Amino acid sequence: MALAITARQRQQFQKEGYFILERVIGEADLAVLREELDRFIAKTEAAMDASRTDEFGLNRRGKRYFIGNRHAEAEGRLDPFLFGDTVADICKATLGDDAYLFVEQFVVKMAEVGLKFAWHQDSGYVKYNMPSYTRTYVTLWCALDDMSDENGTISVLPFSRAGTREVIDHVKDPELNDLVGYFGDDPGDLVIVPAGSIAVFSSALLHRSGPNGTSRPRRSYVVQYSPEPILKPDGTPFELAEPLLLDGQRVRRTAAVRRA
Repeated sequence: MALAITARQRQQFQKEGYFILERVIGEADLAVLREELDRFIAKTEAAMDASRTDEFGLNRRGKRYFIGNRHAEAEGRLDPFLFGDTVADICKATLGDDAYLFVEQFVVKMAEVGLKFAWHQDSGYVKYNMPSYTRTYVTLWCALDDMSDENGTISVLPFSRAGTREVIDHVKDPELNDLVGYFGDDPGDLVIVPAGSIAVFSSALLHRSGPNGTSRPRRSYVVQYSPEPILKPDGTPFELAEPLLLDGQRVRRTAAVRRA
C-alpha cells in the first residue's frame, strides 16, 4: 500500500523544510531495527574494549552512539526497510524520480547521561569536508522509541525562522567534535512523536537534540537519500551511493556500493 503523503505535507517540506509522518514504521520493521541496533552497540563496545578506549569518533561509551553505514553487516535484514515502499514513497515526494541511499545511521542517547547534539544542518557535515558540494538531500529521522522533550528528541528550526534555506558554514565544537551551524536563541519546534514515526526534513534544515534525562535509552535510525551519488573529487562515494529509485522506478537490489 502506498504511503499517503498529502499536498500540504509536500508544501510544508518546500516552504519550511520538513514534515512529520506518525506511526508509519510497522511493528515488524521496528523489531528488526531495534535488534540490529543492539547487535551493533555490542560490536562497538567490543571494539572499544580491544582498543582500550571509551571514544570512537562521535561515540561515547555509555553516553551516546552513532553507528553508521554498516547495513551490509546485517546480512540483508535492514534492506526491506532501507529499500522498501515507505522510504521510496517519501523520496518520490521530496527528491523526485532518482534517489540513492547516502547514509544510514543508528543514533542512541543512553539513559540519564545521553549528551545533547548541537544545532546543525546535515549538509553542514558534507560541506565541512567537501566545500564545493552544496546540493541538498533528504533525511528520514526514524523514531525507534516514543520521543519526548525529556528523552532528548530533536528540535527543528523551520526555514522561515532560520532565515536561510541554504547550506551554511559550520564550526567544530572542540569538546564533542560536533559541528555547529546556529548560535541564535530560537528554541525551535520539538518533534514529539510515538515510536514508528518519521520526521522527514531537508539536509539544509537546522536541527538539534537535547540530553536524555529518562531511565531508558532514546533510539533513532537516521537514513538519508540523495538525488544523485555524492562523490569525492576523485570520483569515489563520499559515503554510500546505493540506488533506490531511477527514473521513478524502484531499483532491484544487487551488490552494495560500499564506502571508499
